Amino acid sequence: MLRIRNLKCYYGRIRAISGVSLSVREQELIALIGANGAGKSTLLQTICGLLPSWEGEIEFEKNSLHGLKPPEIVKKGISLVPEGRLLFPPMSVLDNLKLGAYLRYRQRDHENVGKDLEEVLELFPVLRERSRQAAGTLSGGEQQMLAMGRALMARPRLLLLDEPSMGLAPFLVRLILDVLLKLKERGMTVLLVEQNARAALQIADRGYVLENGQIVLEGLSSDLLADQEVKRAYLGKDYREFYDGRE
Repeated sequence: MLRIRNLKCYYGRIRAISGVSLSVREQELIALIGANGAGKSTLLQTICGLLPSWEGEIEFEKNSLHGLKPPEIVKKGISLVPEGRLLFPPMSVLDNLKLGAYLRYRQRDHENVGKDLEEVLELFPVLRERSRQAAGTLSGGEQQMLAMGRALMARPRLLLLDEPSMGLAPFLVRLILDVLLKLKERGMTVLLVEQNARAALQIADRGYVLENGQIVLEGLSSDLLADQEVKRAYLGKDYREFYDGRE
């Protein structure tokens, strides 16, 4: 579905990504892990057209994304849940969700937008309860659910998530990751960027490790979880299963 070859990204003259190649197959959940500054967010922003200065190839469903602007990439079926959520705080929860479907409203797809809104509210029941509340008054976990719901309102085939667990309590992290598993079961393809490597690899099919703008390791999530170097660098000395029920 998504294929990246020898990608190089720039902030002005500074190269932030140095020759990254990776792939995401349809209905896969892929984890991209790495330390702060490794280039994870840069990679997602480049896929979405937010960073237009790049070399290499990015193909989505065998079509190049080169030169496309963010709205055109959304139309093709890619949505981003950005780091920090980037909601519109004074606007209501409902209006923030509807903004996620702004391109579809322009295409007069009102009936299907309504159906998708109902599905998002079923997926995140608290958003239904808070629908008239200003987004800026929500808790951190609720805001993350809203950011995910807004991205889903574009009806993506590929969902990109940038650090969705950041700043959340453990039980909220589990909730968010459980939602991602539900989306995968429904046929959604997901590329998940996470510093919480243990949690991400526990739910992913495959994973990539990014360091200093380069992929240094890739493989099945189970293999990466068992890799001693990954344990040392990203899982910590007290490595444990995320869903094993232990404290």
